[in-house]
Amino acid sequence: MFKAFVAFDRKALSEGNLTAKLKELIAVAVAHTNGCPHYIDVHVKQVKKHRASKEEMAESIMVATVLKAGFAMTQGVNALVAYDE
Repeated sequence: MFKAFVAFDRKALSEGNLTAKLKELIAVAVAHTNGCPHYIDVHVKQVKKHRASKEEMAESIMVATVLKAGFAMTQGVNALVAYDE
């Protein structure tokens, strides 16, 4: 199963309709919202390899952060509605 995962990982992050650079920026952003230090490290190194700027990386992190914050706010509203039911 591990070999299959590694193959899947490589395929998912390789050039396709999206560039490998964009995929790595997405990976950094998701790793931040998931709070995974290992994948932050791995994918930041890949972002640098693909010559993404620090500003591009920061922007991708902010996009993911605002989505995560929106999710938390929505869930908070759902909790308040559930409390009132």
